[in-house]
Amino acid sequence: MSILTKFLCITLDVTGTLIAYKGELGDYYCMAAKAVGLPCPDYKRMHEGFKLAYTDMARKHPCFGYAEKIPNHEWWKTCVRDSFVKAGYEYDEETFEKIFRRIYATFGSAAPYSIFPDSQPFLRWLRSTGVTVGLISNAEYRYRDVILPALGLNQGSEWDFGVFSGLEGVEKPDPKIYKIALERAGNVAPEEVLHIGDSMRKDFIPARSVGMNAILLDRFKTADAESWRQSGATVLPDLNATKDWLTSPSDSFSP
Repeated sequence: MSILTKFLCITLDVTGTLIAYKGELGDYYCMAAKAVGLPCPDYKRMHEGFKLAYTDMARKHPCFGYAEKIPNHEWWKTCVRDSFVKAGYEYDEETFEKIFRRIYATFGSAAPYSIFPDSQPFLRWLRSTGVTVGLISNAEYRYRDVILPALGLNQGSEWDFGVFSGLEGVEKPDPKIYKIALERAGNVAPEEVLHIGDSMRKDFIPARSVGMNAILLDRFKTADAESWRQSGATVLPDLNATKDWLTSPSDSFSP
């Protein structure tokens, strides 16, 4: 009996677990400005400006404006404008519209993302064993409809169901998003579910709080990984190691 036989469903985080950004996010904002003939903004200021603007928007209008029914396009337009302003750059409306159109199109495509080479094989292997595979992500609808399929992660071949914050109105680390996942999996018992993520705060703790099992990936050798281990979490370097762990004897696993 392997560890895998304990689980009817395995859920996974997306960004940092299955896919990653190529380069720094601020780079794409700078490239959009250059593309319309403007001087390239400072990369570091742009990156910091985005972090401030996104944090502010997520606080005022969480889940991409779900509760207020703010159109996705408009939520991001405000966030992008504020990103430039906080970085010290302001443009007239016509110029900003050109910049924004490029940014919105870019992040609605697979261009800024890369898929980890072990992601697709791992997900297909899981589904071949009969395990239900779910995704839980603080992302908007374009992840589900455009970005993941463009990266080769398709519903029906790599995953069975998804819970995306922009479509549900709840986001990690709120345990409610994990309860939604349990419902989507067919109301399976939480102890028969394993969640795989890369954040102690957003993945491990809330998943465990609803009774699910959880492990963490440390793909980027973060300084936090040692404290994760000390707190009792199973920490693995990638999904290949996760497959090895799942196929090891079940008596080596203690929730």
